[in-house]
Amino acid sequence: MMTKEQYNAQRTKLLNDMRAAIDAGDIETSNRCRDEINQLDADYEAAAQARANLAALENGNRSYNLPDVTPAQTNAAPQMVTINNFGGQTAHTDPSETNEYRTAFMNFVCRGTEIPADLRASVAPMLNVAATTTTTDAGAVIPTTITREIIREMKSYGNLYAKIRKLNVQGGVEFPILTLKPTANWIGESKSSDDQKLTANTKVSFSYYGLECKIAQTLLASVVTFDEFQQMFVPLAVEAIVAAKEKAIISGTGSGQFRGITKDSRVPTKNVVVLSPDEIGDYSAWHKKVIAKIPKAYRKGEFVMAQGTFDGYIDGMVDKNGQPIGRVNYGIDGGETYRFCGKPVETVEDDIIANFDAAAKDDVIAVYFNPSDYAENSNGQFAAVKWMDHDDNTVKTKVLHICDGKLLDPNGVIIIKKGETEKVVGS
Repeated sequence: MMTKEQYNAQRTKLLNDMRAAIDAGDIETSNRCRDEINQLDADYEAAAQARANLAALENGNRSYNLPDVTPAQTNAAPQMVTINNFGGQTAHTDPSETNEYRTAFMNFVCRGTEIPADLRASVAPMLNVAATTTTTDAGAVIPTTITREIIREMKSYGNLYAKIRKLNVQGGVEFPILTLKPTANWIGESKSSDDQKLTANTKVSFSYYGLECKIAQTLLASVVTFDEFQQMFVPLAVEAIVAAKEKAIISGTGSGQFRGITKDSRVPTKNVVVLSPDEIGDYSAWHKKVIAKIPKAYRKGEFVMAQGTFDGYIDGMVDKNGQPIGRVNYGIDGGETYRFCGKPVETVEDDIIANFDAAAKDDVIAVYFNPSDYAENSNGQFAAVKWMDHDDNTVKTKVLHICDGKLLDPNGVIIIKKGETEKVVGS
């Protein structure tokens, strides 16, 4: 049976052959390599699933008086849980959902108690690969219930994060973006229309970036029951992870984290506008400098700005005829819905986008874009790891998550920055 290393090596070779064939214009060879890659992926996935099914059957009715397991099992590395069908019922063969393992996991996170070897061995097949570690960090599979809860809350906790596109594709693979829009010409007597080649000359690829949430053990040490533990553990992890992702969506550097909208060099220079303190509350300035910049094909986007900016300058703004263009609507439940110039407005905290009053010159104070034009790529996996903070000599818990995020289409993005008040000559 093919090992993971053999699979990766063979797949990399086929990808290189396919890339070389495309560069050489050999479409037949390129298509053959593509078909071989698809078949290789299918075979490896089927083999991995077969191994997982066998392991689940072997461990489904296990006794808790098992003989000693191998060192590779007792020294399992920090382990990831892949969520394939979250939202459904937990299968009765899920070893991470037994009362024994859930309690052991709680004690592992809260008190640093090592998970028994037989319980650790029971969840090892969830990785589908043998895992060992040479470090002293202790790792544990997060029970499926908790992982489902994290993913469910991540999609509803942060309004901005909830709106972006979610992908699950292989990292490192370049995805082409079509930029050419063909044009039609009238046929004259002397000249026929030019041939137009459809090309994808813009590409985007996703990397593997680690996002971690560190939780001090002292905060969880007093937790007694699993329900209490889950009620505290999930919100703490979710709050930190979503906050980090939303900041990165807007201003991530792209180095070890998301590439943020405001840091993406592909956004056209003409789409970056500046509003002075005299213009921020003026309808005419917004209409001429911002709204007029939005291409017709990208009019389905929305504004993102700090709550203070909307409340202080946008809410209640009227046009030259006295008609409101910035308003707040209240639903039956009392929830607030913001709109400006007919576009939805998503308000965020000041640490994501600066409030206009607190912003410095050239700081970004608002962004217009379509959330579906920004994508996060993640495999939906989390791991919990005990971590020693040597700065203050305290034991903490790390929740690890692998993801990346990038702007897919920069052409509809408008970035609004703070300017300075124009000086009147001779005053």
